[in-house]
Amino acid sequence: MSEYYPEMEQLIKDVTGASRVFIFDNKTRHGPTNWHSLGAGNQSVRGPILRAHIDQSYDGAEALLKWLLPNEADELLKRRFQIINAWRPIKTIFKDPLGVADATSVAEDDLIPARIIYADHERESWTVKPSPAHRWYYKYAQRPDEVLLIKCYDSVREVARRAPHSAFQNQRHVDDEWRQSIEIRTMVFYDN
Repeated sequence: MSEYYPEMEQLIKDVTGASRVFIFDNKTRHGPTNWHSLGAGNQSVRGPILRAHIDQSYDGAEALLKWLLPNEADELLKRRFQIINAWRPIKTIFKDPLGVADATSVAEDDLIPARIIYADHERESWTVKPSPAHRWYYKYAQRPDEVLLIKCYDSVREVARRAPHSAFQNQRHVDDEWRQSIEIRTMVFYDN
């Protein structure tokens, strides 16, 4: 990660114009879609999540900032901040690709808060109620050089503030090898 983190920080700065990018987590996924049912001892085979969700709710994003950067949080909350995930395949993906919903097609009423309890803190994410109004998109045969930036939170209320996302089963590729992907989760800050 010593080379990958700076590469992703720079990519996000270049795309967004942000002044600072703080990486707070990463996830590598390589496993079956039923990995949740394999038991606690099988966390090393995390597969894709087949449930529409957003990693942080609005309240959850601000709480996460306060938990991760407690000495800076009050000042950082006075300016625009975002949570953006940089997601990419490790190998070209056919099985269980990642879909992203058009934020304007997902009503606030479709978002259901979900608490995530850790040993030392709690987080709040959103699950997404299905609706025929939702418009979903994905990139067929996404390659490792095609990085997808997913906005999970934006403190500015006048823009699309979040993008629901989910893996889904492509019936033409159910017997293919497991998907391999990496996701970097970041907090993105602006000077103005």
